[in-house]
Amino acid sequence: MVEPVLSVIDLSKRFGALAASDHVNLDLMQGEIHALIGPNGAGKSTLINQITGAIRHDSGSIRFEGQEIGNLSVAERARLGLARTFQVSSLAPEFTVLQNVVLAVQAASGHVFRFFRPVLTDAWLVEPALGYLEQTGLKERSGVRTADLSHGEKRQLEIAVALALKPKAFLLDEPMAGMGPEGSKQLTGFLDGLRTEAPILLVEHDMDAVFSLADRISVLVYGRVIATGSVEEIRANEEVRRAYLGEEAA
Repeated sequence: MVEPVLSVIDLSKRFGALAASDHVNLDLMQGEIHALIGPNGAGKSTLINQITGAIRHDSGSIRFEGQEIGNLSVAERARLGLARTFQVSSLAPEFTVLQNVVLAVQAASGHVFRFFRPVLTDAWLVEPALGYLEQTGLKERSGVRTADLSHGEKRQLEIAVALALKPKAFLLDEPMAGMGPEGSKQLTGFLDGLRTEAPILLVEHDMDAVFSLADRISVLVYGRVIATGSVEEIRANEEVRRAYLGEEAA
């Protein structure tokens, strides 16, 4: 039997009387995109923060490649290959596109950052960085200051930075946020191919993107997973339709 890359088992988290995570069970298999959807306030961000280690869970288990990681720090989980992307703080806006990825390559190698020497002359750093930029469609933008990128290009750069860290799973937190229809369509196509690099747990409100990308969908409502299944199963689930999808499922 194939083991999940990531398993969330009976995970619970309370803030006073509020059950932000109510015995949540969720897994992520190799090669898949598993979407996590739900209304605002459902507990999606709290769940992602528990998986990454930003918030400690009260009970339950988080396993990554068979290893219990619930007591590890954010940095320790990241070093194991658990990559949360689309956090603005992960990019240095005054650095160029290439410099951002070079720093990630350098970090993945275990070397100390060398901000005050010309790292861009080091082929062992630059060549893989350019490879990740080519993979994400940004090679021609390598010399552009990150602050001058479009919203969609910043999303692509964040993925390039994550790829440089050699992730074994991606946690993508609302990558379509702030994008227009064309940008969402382009990013959807890119993410569709990204699953071959590592499986993706996708938190997203854009239901067109979710229905297009997801192999499985879990629906979170008031901290509880009310359904998990294929796109067709979720569309047809009456409880999901009442709780979240509404006319989206028609």
